[in-house]
Amino acid sequence: MINVGVSGPGVVKCALEKVKGEPFGVVAETIKKTAFKITRMGQLVAQEASKRLNVPFGIVDLSLAPTPAVGDSVAYILEEMGLEQCGTHGTTAALALLNDAVKKGGVMASSYVGGLSGAFIPVSEDAGMIRAAQAGVLSLEKLEAMTCVCSVGLDMIAVPGDTSAETISAIIADEAAIGMVNSKTTAVRIIPSPGKKVGDVVEFGGLLGSGPVMSVNPKNSVEFINRGGRIPAPLQSLKN
Repeated sequence: MINVGVSGPGVVKCALEKVKGEPFGVVAETIKKTAFKITRMGQLVAQEASKRLNVPFGIVDLSLAPTPAVGDSVAYILEEMGLEQCGTHGTTAALALLNDAVKKGGVMASSYVGGLSGAFIPVSEDAGMIRAAQAGVLSLEKLEAMTCVCSVGLDMIAVPGDTSAETISAIIADEAAIGMVNSKTTAVRIIPSPGKKVGDVVEFGGLLGSGPVMSVNPKNSVEFINRGGRIPAPLQSLKN
């Protein structure tokens, strides 16, 4: 089966450069139209590949997945909306607008949209996120808030090597709670970096980029995690 993933953070940013100062409705419509064009092209490529290879066409996933390359950043899209730097107040709202508009444009362009089809926020893989984290503007807590409105969870975040297992477990528990209550995808890709402290840089190489070691709340969650057992699943039926 042919499944196609299409990503175009740089294209979306360029489109937004043409609507500086315009209201949010214009911003959303611009992103939606851009997502439509990218997705339509992805579907055409997928259909042609399907025909030539004689295998079924599956889905098109329009996920704005950044790379460390300059101009290929989700953070820069958010900043193009008017934020001085990704991570400041307004970042969560901007990301929610971006994610929703990407999905709306993608759904209109293809009958077979799948995957996550939204915006990814991996710190080490996004030049703008790296810069914001190094400046101290983007924190672990802000990233957690951002995961409430985008396609993924805490992604590619380096933390000090002496971060305890209980603290990491508590971070995972927080993201699991966000995912369960909001009926959405979440994940945690936290990277304890041996011998590194806050402010150091960890080089992963290639598309994984490099990440500044970010600070973790110093207060522990040991007693909470050591309770063990299972948090009951949230009640979802009353939403029907």
